Amino acid sequence: MLLSVSSDDFTAELAREQAYVTTLYAKLDAERLEAQRRLDETLRRTGGTPQARTERDVATTLYTDRLAQLGSVEQGLAFGRLDFVPESAEETTYIGRLGLFDEDADYQPLLVDWRAPVARPFYLATAASPEGVRRRRHLRSLSRKVTGFDDEILDLTAADQGQDLGLAGEAALLAALEQRRTGEMSDIVATIQAEQDRIIRAPLGGVMVVQGGPGTGKTAVALHRAAYLLYTHRQQLTTRGVLVVGPNSTFLRYIGQVLPSLGETGVLLATIGQLYPGLDADGAEPREAAEVKGRLVMAEVLANAVRDRQRVPEPVCEIEYEHDVLRLDRKTCTDARTRARRSRRPHNPARRLFVSDVLDALTRQAARKLGEDLLDGQDLADIRAELAADENVAAALDSLWPVLSPEGVLDDLFADRERLSRAAGKLLPSSDQALLESGRDARWTPADVPLLDELAELIGVDDTEARVERKRREREDRAYAEGVLDILEQDEEIIDEELLRVSDVLDAELFAERQQERSELTAAQRAAQDRTWTFGHVIVDEAQELSAMDWRLLMRRTPNRSMTLVGDVAQTGAAGGARSWGEVLSPYVEDRWRLEELTVNYRTPAEIMAVAARVLAEISPSLSAPSSVRETGVPPWSVRAPVSELPGLAARELSEVDGGTVAVLVPPTRLDEVSALLGSYDERLSVLTVERSKGLEFDSVVLVAPDEVVAGSPRGLNDLYVALTRATRRLGVVSTGDEVPALSVLG
Repeated sequence: MLLSVSSDDFTAELAREQAYVTTLYAKLDAERLEAQRRLDETLRRTGGTPQARTERDVATTLYTDRLAQLGSVEQGLAFGRLDFVPESAEETTYIGRLGLFDEDADYQPLLVDWRAPVARPFYLATAASPEGVRRRRHLRSLSRKVTGFDDEILDLTAADQGQDLGLAGEAALLAALEQRRTGEMSDIVATIQAEQDRIIRAPLGGVMVVQGGPGTGKTAVALHRAAYLLYTHRQQLTTRGVLVVGPNSTFLRYIGQVLPSLGETGVLLATIGQLYPGLDADGAEPREAAEVKGRLVMAEVLANAVRDRQRVPEPVCEIEYEHDVLRLDRKTCTDARTRARRSRRPHNPARRLFVSDVLDALTRQAARKLGEDLLDGQDLADIRAELAADENVAAALDSLWPVLSPEGVLDDLFADRERLSRAAGKLLPSSDQALLESGRDARWTPADVPLLDELAELIGVDDTEARVERKRREREDRAYAEGVLDILEQDEEIIDEELLRVSDVLDAELFAERQQERSELTAAQRAAQDRTWTFGHVIVDEAQELSAMDWRLLMRRTPNRSMTLVGDVAQTGAAGGARSWGEVLSPYVEDRWRLEELTVNYRTPAEIMAVAARVLAEISPSLSAPSSVRETGVPPWSVRAPVSELPGLAARELSEVDGGTVAVLVPPTRLDEVSALLGSYDERLSVLTVERSKGLEFDSVVLVAPDEVVAGSPRGLNDLYVALTRATRRLGVVSTGDEVPALSVLG
């Protein structure tokens, strides 16, 4: 219930809030200076023992991260306040982006982190269920200045009741929704609603699907959930890391500042195309080719492609060796190949077995030519070593069982019609094989990355030498650890009158492991460099767009199946995307996943949503559009006009949104044409395909050629639904061809 106060009371209360917020910023500055002092002191330390250097690296990372966190929460440090009824609590609690404490008063909280349990009533308390809260205050600020506040009285017995606004913090929420868009997503930490909070604070384990229509805050909820999980499970997730997967690089740039503004800088943000180390796959290809690459059957095609490189002679392979000829027959190589395959090792590690068997056969053959009765074991070993070093033998072995790379196999497969035909066989019709050939680009595409990842699993790495080196380093680390513990044992402490030795609580092996785990790189940075990294939690936005091969890649990254999947099957645009969540998840977790739904549309005004709802009804009558929380009084407009009139229409929209953003959404075939007309028109104006606009929002949207959007893909109505729901204030439709029946309401 809204609280009204007199002008004088408001001014006095505003001054009190400003004084307290000033105190908070002073505390923030003091902590920042102290972290900087400690960092500078740490960096001045040079040399020392390996242990001292390790400790210095760890301290450097700690203070650097703390400085980044303290610097990232500068804007809107404190945004809320809770006043509890006397029976529940005696204190007023301020809610903010991170926790600050008063060391001089037994670490009493000056500011409570929004993720702490005590802060939860700020998001959940209502007049019907106040949770001990008398008043909830939303603070408005600009930089470090408090510019205003809105109060809600939740105690029904209070004398200063106002009107029931329904939503928690409705005034603050509507003010946030009416703000102009800047091209970067803002956090919602001050206006999280109850249904969003329930999802953000859900338990860590298992697979949770968040189904929500456009504008329901799915992306914001996913990002705030990442921040909440890192706060609640800091030690576990800092070690393994959190991965947030987005649909494209435009989207990642759009959301890039949200987590830092919440004090979290160690999360890995990536597209599917960035999940293969060393690549940022951004090549273009036809939708039809990407759909074929995304099919589950491609896993079998790739396995066949690798097996196809494991050849045997037809019928004999002749090798020149020391003025003689050695012959490898088909049976010898077939037996060696069978043994290597039965080991179930990936291709490259299995090659060692194949090569060993073939070298044994060649050694016996060479020995017979020299007279094996005259040779002892050392002679045979020497012959074998010479064969292994011989260039002709090496070339023969490479032709039969080559060392492969994922990139080389996939490139060869799509470039060679015969290779592709042998691998695909009856798995792919000739028309689909032709798509894979014709769709080949000079650059890797996002759809190639799951295939490369699959090949990396099939091919593997022969790490025998690396393992030997690793064992040697482990022995050295253990020896070092034992030496450190010997030194520490000299400093014995008496605890509870019993002698506690260091070795009672820490052995050399454990100490060595701890030293190895320390690194100046964050988990996110290490994960970005390591294809085999497994994450503590994975969050996927626009999850309905993932192909079957995308899911295989992600499931390898999350063997613990701790995932938050955010999406809307009504917005699925990819031909190989999800028709239902059960369909995509059942191969991995069967029915062991839970569904949460977001039902309130905070982005799209009711006038625009009424048009989008007609499209949704055509997609499926069983689907319901989310309810919009606001109206703008501005109806969507429609005009039939040639593309050449777009500059004038765009200029009008830019003037209408008064400094806000405008997006012109076009079918892919129109992108170059419209970009040439509008590309450098205004920095607030974007020209995008519907696919590239997913997850984004703009003050105004102008949709061009809706009939071509619908006809452009098997799920064209889904794309149309996405396009109509990107706007926060205004929507216009420019028709250049046939009428779309679902848009007839526009006239």
